[in-house]
Amino acid sequence: MFENLIGWIVLGVIALVIVGLILWAIGIYNRFFSLKNSSEATLGQIRVAMKKRLDMIEQLLGSVKSYAKFEKETLEKVTAMRASVATAGPGDLNKVEAESRSIFGRLLAVAENYPDLKTSATVMSMMDSVKGLEDEIARQRYTYNNISQEFNTMMDTIPSKFIGRLVGLIKLEYLQFEEAIKTPPKIEF
Repeated sequence: MFENLIGWIVLGVIALVIVGLILWAIGIYNRFFSLKNSSEATLGQIRVAMKKRLDMIEQLLGSVKSYAKFEKETLEKVTAMRASVATAGPGDLNKVEAESRSIFGRLLAVAENYPDLKTSATVMSMMDSVKGLEDEIARQRYTYNNISQEFNTMMDTIPSKFIGRLVGLIKLEYLQFEEAIKTPPKIEF
């Protein structure tokens, strides 16, 4: 009878260990998908902010064109970038970010060259709004990259690495926007 009781206790302990391991693996799985969903939501917020910024740049182009004749392709680029933001992945967002920063830099240079334009309340308001959106994009990018770092660390460390591979997950790509325009914008009228 005593041996029978010890057998049941050993089976109970083994069962508890197995249940504990299963719950632990489920916790890791759930953390992966929580991070993945957070990264997708943050990318969506970045897309919205970038689209807003491109919309405002387009409005600024409309205000600026009476003072300076911006090349037709600049407006076409903004329109094309705005359309591509909705479906862009992290790598594509990096390209759109660099291009839109370049266009915005040229707009700032035009405003510097035309004092009347620079003092226009509408233009100044729009420029301030674009700068505010720059800050929002930077915050969202920071959040996305932090989420990606945590996710990727889980993909690199044991034992979460095995669970991630088991369910077919891959590392998230970081957003690496340029912090500033490296070359001064070229303005041609």
